[in-house]
Amino acid sequence: MEYDAKNPDDYLSQLPEDRQGPMRRLREIIRDHLPAGFEETMSYGMIGYVVPHSRYPDGYHCDPKLPLPFINIASQKNHIALYHMGLYASPGLQQWFIAAYTKLLSAKPDMGKSCIRFRKPELIPFVLIGELCGKLTVSEWIELYVGHVRK
Repeated sequence: MEYDAKNPDDYLSQLPEDRQGPMRRLREIIRDHLPAGFEETMSYGMIGYVVPHSRYPDGYHCDPKLPLPFINIASQKNHIALYHMGLYASPGLQQWFIAAYTKLLSAKPDMGKSCIRFRKPELIPFVLIGELCGKLTVSEWIELYVGHVRK
């Protein structure tokens, strides 16, 4: 679902009532655990956390005018989605997350390459998401991204 939001607060205010609480909590967890240097913005119609051009002037290889994306969160039609680019670029990080999630919830996560889908907001593992958000610093993400893009 797309929302015509100018900023993250505007985005959250447009969500259905049953999604506002989980999305606000997800945003809070990300902001509390994300290492310094990432910036919150609107990105691709979602709340995004990016590496600003001041830190990585090359920007995103698909569109260098855009800052380097790292995490996005969105309320989709049938689920809440967290897109974590580090999960796509780092097999080790992805393996750690799947193992931790499975141990915590006794089920494998519903995932795509970088997307984690939460069909039941009451089952979002907020503490684990916080831990995931703190796993890569801006410098580590840039290094991982550059290495991945050059492959």
